[in-house]
Amino acid sequence: MATEADVRRIAMALPNTHEGSPGLGFGITVPTGKAKGFAWSWKERIDPKRARVENRKVLAVRVRNEIEKQLLIAGDPGVFFTEPHYNGFPAVLVRLPAIKIGALRKLLVDAHAIVSMPPARRASKLAARKRPAASPRRR
Repeated sequence: MATEADVRRIAMALPNTHEGSPGLGFGITVPTGKAKGFAWSWKERIDPKRARVENRKVLAVRVRNEIEKQLLIAGDPGVFFTEPHYNGFPAVLVRLPAIKIGALRKLLVDAHAIVSMPPARRASKLAARKRPAASPRRR
């Protein structure tokens, strides 16, 4: 079971991380000066006619892509989920009381790496993953 304190301890140990305010949120500042978040508290829609309300028991965490998000959700729907607001956006919602500390650490480290990587390098790494393995030549 992870807590808000665990999230803060793990996130703030990552290089160049800053904590946003208000609320629970962590990000980095990229070389262009733009802040990029990699984890933040979920804003839950309790009443459709009212503003969203912060829910600190759920953390939104950046993932590589929609496929990774769906794999996490399918692998453990008791821990990971999404909502229509995040459709098409590479972030998964994480129930903090349901996730183990080690899994949370890996998720945050990966999320930090995703936002830290320059877009061109991120695109080339993604393209390299999609390339089929070279088949051996016949002689």
